[in-house]
Amino acid sequence: MALMKHGLGEAAICRIANAIGHVDPLFDGKLFTRMALQGLDELELKQRVSHIIRCLHHCLNKDFVAMSQLLVAIVPIWQRHQTSEPHAGFAAWPLIDYVAEYGLDEPKIALETLKQLTSLFSAEFAIRPFIVRYPDICHRYFLSWVHDDCEHVRRLVSEGTRPRLPWGLRLTEFVVDPTPNLVLLSVLNNDPSVYVRRSVANHLNDIAKDHPNVVLKICYEWQANASPYTQWIIKHATRSLVKQGHPEVFNLLGYNQNLALMPVQLLIAQQQLEMGQALEFEFALCLMGQTEQACVVDFAIDFVKSNGKTNNKVFKLKNIRLRPREALHFKKSFSFKKISTRQYYAGLHQLSILVNGNKVASQTFMLQAP
Repeated sequence: MALMKHGLGEAAICRIANAIGHVDPLFDGKLFTRMALQGLDELELKQRVSHIIRCLHHCLNKDFVAMSQLLVAIVPIWQRHQTSEPHAGFAAWPLIDYVAEYGLDEPKIALETLKQLTSLFSAEFAIRPFIVRYPDICHRYFLSWVHDDCEHVRRLVSEGTRPRLPWGLRLTEFVVDPTPNLVLLSVLNNDPSVYVRRSVANHLNDIAKDHPNVVLKICYEWQANASPYTQWIIKHATRSLVKQGHPEVFNLLGYNQNLALMPVQLLIAQQQLEMGQALEFEFALCLMGQTEQACVVDFAIDFVKSNGKTNNKVFKLKNIRLRPREALHFKKSFSFKKISTRQYYAGLHQLSILVNGNKVASQTFMLQAP
C-alpha cells in the first residue's frame, strides 16, 4: 500500500483544490492545500482519505445539500482534467467518501450524488454505510440502477453490494443471506461491459465462500442458453470452487468427472522431511478412453493443525488436454519453509492428486520438527 498512498499526495491535493475552485469561486484553495498537506506524509492510504475529508469540510463549511450540489458540479470539470499517472484516480476518493461521512442522514440526496460521482473513481466504499442503515431504500435504487446506461453505475450495484469487498465495510446481512443481491446480479449476468461482468463474477465468488451451493444453483440456471458474456461470468465466478475441488463445479464447467484413467502412481522423494525442506513428488496421467478430455489437475495437502487435526488445502497444478493413451508426466515440489501466511506443525500429512475434483492418488508423509 506504500505506493498506492502516493496517489493521495501533493498532486492529488492540488487537483482537488483546482476542481473545487472551478465551481466555487469563494473556496480558499490555498488554505485547503496547506491544511491537507500538513502531516500527510505520516499517514497511510485510508488515513489520508479521512484527513482530506476533514480538511474539505473545514474549508467549505457547507450543509450537505449544498455540498452535494458542489460535488456533482465537479464531475465534468474532473473528467476534462484526467491524467495517466499511476493511482491518479485516488484523488477523487475523498470527494466520494465525503458523502458517506456527512450525508448519512440524507440517504436519497446522498445516493443520487454517489451515482453521479462513481465514474470518477468508484463509490463502492462510500455506498456501504447507506446499505447497512437503509437497506430497503438502497435496494429500490439498485433495481433501477442495474438498467442505467452508464457502466460505472451498473458496476456500483454489483461492487457496492459485495458481501466481502476487500478494504470495504463487511455487509454481514448479505454474508448470511445473499438473496437480495442475486436479484440484482441476475439482471447484470449478460452485461456488455467487461468492467461490470468482472464485478459480477467477483461478487459471486464472494458468496461462494459462504454459500457454495447457492452460487452453483444460480450458475446452473444461468447456463441454460447462456451467451458468451454469461459463460465468462460463470467461469470466473466459480474459480474458488474449482480450486477447492468442489465436485459439482466440474460438471457445471463441462469437465468429465468419470474419466477412465490408468491407475495413478504417486511417488514421493522423501517419506520423512523436516521443517524448511521441500516435498518433492511426481506422477503420470494416462487416459484409457477414446476421446480427448479437458482436465483440471490439482494437488492437495492435509496439513496438521496445532490441535492435531488436519485441514485440507488445494493447490493449482495445471489445466491440460489429455489425449487417449498419451501419458503426461508431472513433477512438483512444495516448500515447508516458514512463511507469514501459514504455520506448519509436525505430524503425519497426506498428499493427494485431484483430476477434475476427484482424488486419483494419495500418499502420506511425516513432517518432523527440526
